[in-house]
Amino acid sequence: MPAGLNRALLTVAGAVIAIILAIAISSVAITAAGASPIDAFAAFFDFGASERAQSNGIAAFINRAVPLFIAGLAVAVGFRMNLFNIGVEGQYRLAAICAAYVGSTFTAPAPIQIAVIIVVAAAVGGLYALIPAVMKVTRGVNEVIATIMLNYIAINLTSYLVRGPFAGERAAGQLTTTTPELPESAMFPNLNFVFELFGLLPPTRGGGVWGFLLVAIVLGIVIWVVLERTRFGFNVKASGLNGPAALASGIDSKKMIIAAMVMSGSIAGLIGLPEILGDKGAFNSNFTAGLGFLGIAVALLGRNKPVGIAVAALLFAFLDRAQGALQIANVPPSVITIIQGVIVLLVVVANEVTNRLALRLEEQRAAQELGRKQPVEVAA
Repeated sequence: MPAGLNRALLTVAGAVIAIILAIAISSVAITAAGASPIDAFAAFFDFGASERAQSNGIAAFINRAVPLFIAGLAVAVGFRMNLFNIGVEGQYRLAAICAAYVGSTFTAPAPIQIAVIIVVAAAVGGLYALIPAVMKVTRGVNEVIATIMLNYIAINLTSYLVRGPFAGERAAGQLTTTTPELPESAMFPNLNFVFELFGLLPPTRGGGVWGFLLVAIVLGIVIWVVLERTRFGFNVKASGLNGPAALASGIDSKKMIIAAMVMSGSIAGLIGLPEILGDKGAFNSNFTAGLGFLGIAVALLGRNKPVGIAVAALLFAFLDRAQGALQIANVPPSVITIIQGVIVLLVVVANEVTNRLALRLEEQRAAQELGRKQPVEVAA
């Protein structure tokens, strides 16, 4: 059997075993919480009793997956360079509020308006990621420590901006503060027509299916091409695997660190745009948090590959969407976090085990090939 097929089969087998074990362990946690595992797992597939509720559930599932997918891509770019960009959380929040504010200061045709907002978000995220990159290449500061500290700065700076310089007019009785509302030309068209093509009622909550899904798909394809089919992608991977060897072959590792971190930050800057351009129309003090940290789990689960990250994002979104149904079934919503954590841990362990098994099988096959090629000594 070819080595590549062997590795693929081992990877699939490891993932299946990890998910089965995760279900078993999660069942124990659900039982310990005083609920029924059967009711809990049935709730995951409960998208609602009416057609409209089902459409809303499907839209919420897809919309949750889009920012998780982008977050996973941002983290994966850093991982390819052996960099841990823990700062995605701060980068996307700061980028989101800056992009929302800039987009509210002018009105232009929709393509120009949306393009400017996307460019601003990517630029702010990339520039903020440049700080830990420069600190690492010039002073050897560990990027994990630098990005964690920068997260706190970005989160608190964002909180100050939304209540201060970037605050819009607050309506009477409104508890949250927001940036000024974006003009209609800044709102990304939804994809609700897809439901009508399949004879389903279009969703009515959360702005329907966010059109930014198309941008996320294109982004995933571009990242795959850049990392897997270009010299830049090879240089990033080579520098991450062995910096001194890459330097000896003419690759400037310091430049690669800066390029990878800026690229990671630029992608991170787009995480908040699906929600802003698809539903909210502004950045508010209750903006969705935690997507950057979830992106780390999504990237690990997807093995830093865009296709794998897409599957992982869909899985996490599927679990997150079931919170309401779980509450109806008297299952604590915290069970979702337990399941997510167990799945990530077991899949990471399974990946390591399957990698070692694949390496051992390749070594055995190489030894057999070498044995067959050695000449047989003839007795004198």
